[in-house]
Amino acid sequence: MKDDIIYLVLLAACIGFGQFYRKFSDPEQKKLVGTAVGLLVVLSVSGFHMLHMLFCYLVSALLIIYASPRICHLACFGFMFGYLFFFRSLAFLGYDSPPGHTNMIQMILTLKLVGLAFEVNNAYTKSKDIDEKRKNATSGDQLPVPTLHNVDRALLKLNMLDIFHYSFNYVGVLTGPYITFKTYRDAIYLPFSGKADCIGATVEKLKVIPLYAGLFLVVSYIWPLQYAMDKEFYEERSFIYRLMYVWPTFFIFRMRIYTGILLSECVCTMAGVGAYPTVFLNKPGHGPSKEDYNSLVGSESTLEYDFEAVRNIDVINTERCWTFREAMKYWNMCVQYWMAMYVYKRFPSKKYRTLATLAVSAIWHGVYAGYYFCICGAPFYLPIEDLYVKLFIKDATGQRRMVLNVLCWISKFFAFSYLGIAFLLLTVDKIWYYYSSVYFIGYVLWIALYGVGVMIAKQRKASAKREERLNQEATKKD
Repeated sequence: MKDDIIYLVLLAACIGFGQFYRKFSDPEQKKLVGTAVGLLVVLSVSGFHMLHMLFCYLVSALLIIYASPRICHLACFGFMFGYLFFFRSLAFLGYDSPPGHTNMIQMILTLKLVGLAFEVNNAYTKSKDIDEKRKNATSGDQLPVPTLHNVDRALLKLNMLDIFHYSFNYVGVLTGPYITFKTYRDAIYLPFSGKADCIGATVEKLKVIPLYAGLFLVVSYIWPLQYAMDKEFYEERSFIYRLMYVWPTFFIFRMRIYTGILLSECVCTMAGVGAYPTVFLNKPGHGPSKEDYNSLVGSESTLEYDFEAVRNIDVINTERCWTFREAMKYWNMCVQYWMAMYVYKRFPSKKYRTLATLAVSAIWHGVYAGYYFCICGAPFYLPIEDLYVKLFIKDATGQRRMVLNVLCWISKFFAFSYLGIAFLLLTVDKIWYYYSSVYFIGYVLWIALYGVGVMIAKQRKASAKREERLNQEATKKD
């Protein structure tokens, strides 16, 4: 509880400070102030454990600047995730375990530094492609030669101070969301933060936070997670009660995550970070998907702005969408962007890249077995859902479609809740004890459903072939 109070106080202070931060017009001054406040936040939470972050910054910055841009992203990835594993294993090695929120800072720093190395690698690849096209153009090719973006030029000329400012700027340093170097740099150098309705965007998010926080407190008081670890829970409660207990525990988890992520987004919106004109078709994590700054010069004040670049969660769609697969897209979207861009799309094997991405996500979350049970369990549920959507929902209409969608929605939240209890119980012994107390019914049910679904699919395929053959024979007779 003490950690949560410190966390909330720091987030509230960061949100309030944004009102002053975005008014700095001098980029260098803005960098210095943002970094100074960020270091103060890290020091307040971490104490001497802050040395871990400084060491990671130093090694990663040296790799990014001095290693070949062809491999700096791989070297940085290996170092940062290796150090993250070591950082979380300190307690097992007999040292003091870092505070919980220090772990969150280390998690975000890992994404930022590894992401920066990948951005440098991308900029290097673009520069080489442009050089090649220029050579072709001088050989008589009349096609227009592309130019390197200003951000890409900056990435290829990074110094230690640039990386330090990006790593420790107070916006996102505590709990995210993940912000690319480009988004950070745009907030420093472009005028959009002074033109967007930062207060209005922040207030809109703050309006719903009391609801989620209140639901979290009420439901966690009635159905505390700790009770699922008590002897009474297993000896005096029925099988149905134990099985259904995953619903309130995952509801509590969702409300806590919604509260924390929206507060983190408020830090960004109040500071003006992630503000772009809506005409840029901005996407979470990525930022603008279409940019033409020159055409906007002089009209910045008349444009409509949004903060999609730092939008980390879509609560409404997470809750109301029908399928597990859809819900995953609306959850922790900036981190998902990182995983998609730097793991999924870069992984050499298409066959195993989904599993590899989820494995990296589990490693990023922590060393506890519960993270692997939960996150790596998703690839085994998704094919079942996809199969039944294809068999029954895809071509359904009217009331039948609605009934099937509702059943799919219930199945979605049961899957999230059943897998999510492992995420919350953390250790193998607690997870195994709980799952065995409900006879592993979730896994048994999913195996049975998959088997039945495959049989139905085969029968339908055989029936379709038989019908096609009969139609062909009838056509020949005619």
